[in-house]
Amino acid sequence: ERKHYEDMLLRQANYDFLTGLPNRGLAMDRLSQAFGRAHRGQKTVALLFLDLDKFKKVNDTFGHAVGDRLLCEVSERIGACVRECDTVARLGGDEFLVILPDLDSGVHSEIVARKVLQAFQRPFVIDEREMVITTSIGMAIYPTDETDPEQLLRSADAAMYRAKAGGRNSFRFYAAGILDD
Repeated sequence: ERKHYEDMLLRQANYDFLTGLPNRGLAMDRLSQAFGRAHRGQKTVALLFLDLDKFKKVNDTFGHAVGDRLLCEVSERIGACVRECDTVARLGGDEFLVILPDLDSGVHSEIVARKVLQAFQRPFVIDEREMVITTSIGMAIYPTDETDPEQLLRSADAAMYRAKAGGRNSFRFYAAGILDD
């Protein structure tokens, strides 16, 4: 019984209660580990920061229960676009991270971003209602863009805001200087 309780506490500390995905803390730990492996193996790590476009409208129109079910569906679609060794995490709200470790180059991140955007083209069906929702994706690459996990997250976040500003439903790579905008 004690072991079960410890496992439950560990799960609550590391995983999002709604989607079952790793939370921010576990995602950042995995990102740090990916940095170490990439450094030793002379590989790259890509970080994708996803934010759902106009998700607030879903909650306002259909209620939070429908919004929660949509977030679960979204997490499954994102997960279907990545490799088994990749990490999909939920930061909270309508923000997700995808960590792509052990890459030979950052080009793979563009392939994944296109897969995610394509997966979002199909409507989501919640309570027999079809909903179309899009996502904006920002990408940053270790070690090209940043060599610190928190900085890489900030860079991917900044690139995501560029994708939103560029019309949403798209992706952008981090470019030096955009954090200064």
